[in-house]
Amino acid sequence: VQLQASGGGLVQAGGSLRLSCAVSGLTFSNYGMAWFRQAPGKEREFVTGIDWSSSTTYYADSVKGRFTVSRDNAKNTVYLEMNTLKSEDTAVYYCAGGLVLGRSEGAYNYWGQGTLVTVSS
Repeated sequence: VQLQASGGGLVQAGGSLRLSCAVSGLTFSNYGMAWFRQAPGKEREFVTGIDWSSSTTYYADSVKGRFTVSRDNAKNTVYLEMNTLKSEDTAVYYCAGGLVLGRSEGAYNYWGQGTLVTVSS
């Protein structure tokens, strides 16, 4: 199983980025997908999750209204659209997949390698 996250980079505060996570080696449409992030010196935290059918999504309060999660089951890919970025969004962003959708890391069996997002103020 492989989860390949991409799309990170350097962006100015107020800007936008779109992350992608391409998944292979499992039946993607059976899995809930999530994004977590880990800022320097901090623990990894839940950002957003989406169920297999895109009918249910969860967001951390800190990103609600600015970030949007989506998925394309035909492409085995989950996306994270990030708008109005703030310096506190600077982190390594990880995608994760699990049979049960939740806000805790323990809900997810598979993890990508992470992609760095740096927001300059």
